[in-house]
Amino acid sequence: MKRKKIDAKAIEAIILATGSGAPESVSHTLEQAIGHQIRTFRKRNGLTVAELSEAANVSTGMLSKIENGQISSSLTTLQSIAKALNVPMTLLFAAFEERRDCSYVSAGQGVAIQRRGTKVGHQYNLLGHSLGGDINVEPYLITLTEDAAPYTAFQHEGTEFIYMLTGEVIYSHSDREYHLSPGDALMFDSGALHGPKQLLSAPMTYLSVIIYPRES
Repeated sequence: MKRKKIDAKAIEAIILATGSGAPESVSHTLEQAIGHQIRTFRKRNGLTVAELSEAANVSTGMLSKIENGQISSSLTTLQSIAKALNVPMTLLFAAFEERRDCSYVSAGQGVAIQRRGTKVGHQYNLLGHSLGGDINVEPYLITLTEDAAPYTAFQHEGTEFIYMLTGEVIYSHSDREYHLSPGDALMFDSGALHGPKQLLSAPMTYLSVIIYPRES
C-alpha cells in the first residue's frame, strides 16, 4: 500500500495562517448559524423540540431540520419561532455576524470579583470576558494578600492555567504539590481539588485562566 507524502509546504502554510496548532476557523452557513441560535435559546428556556414546535406552530420535523441547518426557513417561520422563544428575531441571525470581537481591559481596571477564596484573603480581578462561542474563558489576576490563608478546596468544571508572576507558593492539585516561582506555569483539570497550600513569599500574584463549556 502506498503511503501518502506529507506536504511540508502545506503544513507550514497552515501554521502561518493560524499562528498556533489550532485548526483553521470554520465558517458556518446562515442556516447553520440560525439553527444553532434556535437550539441555544430553546434549551435555555427549557423547551423540548416538541414543545417549541407546538408553540411556534411548526412541525417537529421541520424544526429539527431548521436546528440542524438543513433547510432555509421563511421569515414568517423564523418570526413565529422567535415569538415562541420570546426573543427578537434579529438575535437568530447574531451568530452569523462576520465581526470578531475582543475584550479589552486597561491596566488597573480589572473588575474585582467575589469568589470562594475571597474570604481567606485571595483577591480576584477579572481581566476579560467571553463574547460568544461554545466555551467560557475567565482570565483572572489573583493576588494573595499578607493575611491570606492557604486554601486547597477549589473545585470546578473545566481546565485551569496558572502563570506565576510574583512571590512563591506551594500549589496543590489532587495528590500532588508544585513549588511555583515567577515564570512557572501550571495547567490542570480543575475538577480535582486544588489551591495554594503553602504561602512562601509575599506578595504573591499569578494569572489564572479558567476554561469551561458554556451552558446552552
